[in-house]
Amino acid sequence: MHPVPLVFVVDDDAAVRASLVSLLESDGYQVQAFACARDFLATPLPLAPTCLILDMHMPALDGMEVVAELARVEAGIPVIFLTGFGSIPMSVQAIKAGATEFLTKPVQPEQLLDAVRMALEADLAALAQRSELAALRQRHASLTPRERETLALVIGGLLNKQVADAMGISEIMAKTHKRKVMEKMAARSLPDLVRSCERLQIVSSRHR
Repeated sequence: MHPVPLVFVVDDDAAVRASLVSLLESDGYQVQAFACARDFLATPLPLAPTCLILDMHMPALDGMEVVAELARVEAGIPVIFLTGFGSIPMSVQAIKAGATEFLTKPVQPEQLLDAVRMALEADLAALAQRSELAALRQRHASLTPRERETLALVIGGLLNKQVADAMGISEIMAKTHKRKVMEKMAARSLPDLVRSCERLQIVSSRHR
């Protein structure tokens, strides 16, 4: 069962905020709305598909500053910008900053709902990738220092005898370390192990 999607709305205009919440809830979405960007940024993001409908022009923090802060903390939440007066340069700036969509007020309901659907679908895929990466990190953290050394040598292309020589151990012990590495990393083959290490940005080693 997939977690329930959540749509955040950040807009300092109470009427606009209420209208967006009503539209989204009528389409079956769970919604949290904020009048202040700082209140939104202080809210933990759930482990569920999420997106943010964000007003471009607000007091204190504007939309671009919010996106910059989300990027700084690596939040990875899809952002749909809403603005009362947009321009082509502004939309280009928003997309370059990482926004998935740039819409002008008053927005057509179906246009906004389409943007929300696409943003949540993208975040669902990204959430799965983040979960897989977290699991990989946990597997790597379970390796002993000797097993990590073995891992770096194995993905560098060294054979068992070469790994043993590099580590100053017997070939039998090198094979044992390698087997434990494969088991703990849930790797079915050497290419599978190499791909996992690439995702973790682990650098190979060819010598001690």
